[in-house]
Amino acid sequence: MVTASRCFKLISRYNPEINFSTASSRSIRSYSVSILRRFGEIRHYRYNNCVTYIPVGFPWSSPFFATVSKFFGNYQSLSTRASPDEEEVTHETLTQILATAENDPKSKKNCTAYVDKLCRAGNLPAAYRLLQSLRDKNIFLPTAYSCLLVAAAERNDIELSSQAFKDLLVSQTSLSSACYLNLARAFLKTDDCDVLLSFVEEVSRLAFPESTIVVNRIIFGFAECRQIEKALLIFDHIKGSKCKPDLITYNMILDIFGSVGRVTEMLHEFASMKEVGVVPDFISYNTLLNNLRKVGRLDLCLLYFNEMLKSGIKPDLLTYTALIESFGRLGNIEEALRLFNDMKLQQIRPSIYVYRSLINNSKKMGKFDLAMSLLEELNSSSLSDLAGPKDFKRKYR
Repeated sequence: MVTASRCFKLISRYNPEINFSTASSRSIRSYSVSILRRFGEIRHYRYNNCVTYIPVGFPWSSPFFATVSKFFGNYQSLSTRASPDEEEVTHETLTQILATAENDPKSKKNCTAYVDKLCRAGNLPAAYRLLQSLRDKNIFLPTAYSCLLVAAAERNDIELSSQAFKDLLVSQTSLSSACYLNLARAFLKTDDCDVLLSFVEEVSRLAFPESTIVVNRIIFGFAECRQIEKALLIFDHIKGSKCKPDLITYNMILDIFGSVGRVTEMLHEFASMKEVGVVPDFISYNTLLNNLRKVGRLDLCLLYFNEMLKSGIKPDLLTYTALIESFGRLGNIEEALRLFNDMKLQQIRPSIYVYRSLINNSKKMGKFDLAMSLLEELNSSSLSDLAGPKDFKRKYR
């Protein structure tokens, strides 16, 4: 009734002489269309989108059409004004959409589109209310939730991001990496540690018994967004919680410290993981070797390489590549060549990158005969004799 009343007021405003008591329904409909089209000159894009959702032959006098038309007509104002009247229209619109979605499963696409439009207009609370109401009726729209997460991240809306993420978590078996990244982006402009840790605690309870897996992905998401301190804060927090760090957690933390050059802290966490009974794997050692190589700590590279061998962990292509390049750059061609031959004895195929590293470093040290010999060996090798990109990606056990 509110929508109909406002529609008649609108028509009266544009043509006060029209007599509704004597005018035919056809003339009123015709004049209504002209009014909508006039508004279309202002919001042409939104009007067109509205029409695309109306089936052919849909009755113009339908309450649903009136509500949806009103929804799109006032769409932009909903995001900029918060008058009681606009709130009433929003509530009525959501009620009509919910009723349609419940009776017609095919309307889910339309509901997702409505959420997307609300998010684009900045009316995130209305978008979330709609999703929440649909969820209460066992109608879950993952794509719409993803739209909300993106929009909330852009506005650094921590509360909405957190709630949308938790809803997704309890409704789906696994979330995409984009969900974790958008969650982390929402926290970009806050230093409120209590809010972040409280959220992590709640997520840990919701995700049980896969709490560690989910928290690991949250840590990774924050690290990918370059929020290193927050990622480390979450890691330190879960050490004292029921959601204990596992091997994957420690490997991520080793890589985070190594990537920012905090080698001392990296080595400290490597020692800590062994103290709490988490056994390092080839990824742990490769992370150490690669980051120690970057800072020129060959002494430690050899130390951890030998520890790796004593632990019964077989070096892979990444292990040998890091060591061969390190020794070669420092001019220790003999040790680099020894490792190269040892790699081939272990039936690990060398890559073009390893050959080129040895050749270039041999030339720098004036060992041109060795460089030519390696170049001939490379040229005589077939592609099947050389490691490719896939060989650098050893699957985690």
